[in-house]
Amino acid sequence: MNKRSKIYTKTGDKGKTSLIGGSKVPKYHIRLDAYGTIDELNSYIGLIRDHKIKKQYCNILIEIQYRLFELGSILACENKNDLKKLPKLKEEDILLLENEIDLMDASLPALRAFIVQGGGIVADHCHIARCVCRRAERIISFLAKEYPVDENILKYINRLSDYLFVLARKIAQDNGAAEIPWKARK
Repeated sequence: MNKRSKIYTKTGDKGKTSLIGGSKVPKYHIRLDAYGTIDELNSYIGLIRDHKIKKQYCNILIEIQYRLFELGSILACENKNDLKKLPKLKEEDILLLENEIDLMDASLPALRAFIVQGGGIVADHCHIARCVCRRAERIISFLAKEYPVDENILKYINRLSDYLFVLARKIAQDNGAAEIPWKARK
């Protein structure tokens, strides 16, 4: 008979946690900030996917969520031997985002100014996810100053924020919401 493991382990009760490979670090460690922000981003993408949106968007968002789980595990590992066993982000993952951006962007009006975020609840969630993605990018960039980080991770996260911006615009357009251009004060 299989015994269920408990969700709580109590191993982090004193402010430390284990990375993949077993090394212990404080919970404020930059690695935890990096993969915790990826986890937050993944949750927002799940929220977007749970709304009534086109199946194509859902399929891409699920694919993105899979990649974010892989990316989070890579960021949670500092041992080179353990890192070799983990899945890697590939150039084709970045190309998928670029292709989807181009496909959606082809039906959107050209940007002539910054736009004010909005366009409905789903588009709003896309904008929030984009902001979390940008924060993840900043944290991972900071991590990369101290530890080796695969360049495809930064490329992917950078492209993902672009994808989320274009997805917000496309969903707003699909729902008939007008874009509001930002106008500077005179």
